Amino acid sequence: MRNRISEFVIGLIFGMGLIISGMTDPGKVLGFLDVTGLWDPSLALVMGGAVLVGLLAFTIARRRTTTLLGRPMQLPTARHIDRRLVLGSLAFGAGWGIAGFCPGPAIVSLGAGQAKAFVFVLAMLVGMGAFEWLERRRKARGA
Repeated sequence: MRNRISEFVIGLIFGMGLIISGMTDPGKVLGFLDVTGLWDPSLALVMGGAVLVGLLAFTIARRRTTTLLGRPMQLPTARHIDRRLVLGSLAFGAGWGIAGFCPGPAIVSLGAGQAKAFVFVLAMLVGMGAFEWLERRRKARGA
């Protein structure tokens, strides 16, 4: 139960941060991505702040063996850049540029009743399902 309460509180803080920073406004995101037009650099500060917080958090986490809730610490171990990572990054960037959403803000916007967010989240779920299906096929072939 303690884990669920912590997850809820952290998710609530994250969602509020997305709303306050403007990340749930597709127009603001698209303005940030429009570097050849009316560029809005304000989200660069949000992203820079997020990177700094992430660097600090990972620096602290690497020194720990358990989480604050007592679970074993599980950090990513992969360090290589491969074709799948590059293609996935390109797909993510294209979706972000077309819709003005990335997954977190889309889910927050879905909760606010934005129709565009519903379409994005539905497409995201279909994409995730397709990935899982393709991964199972790849593993079944032994690739």
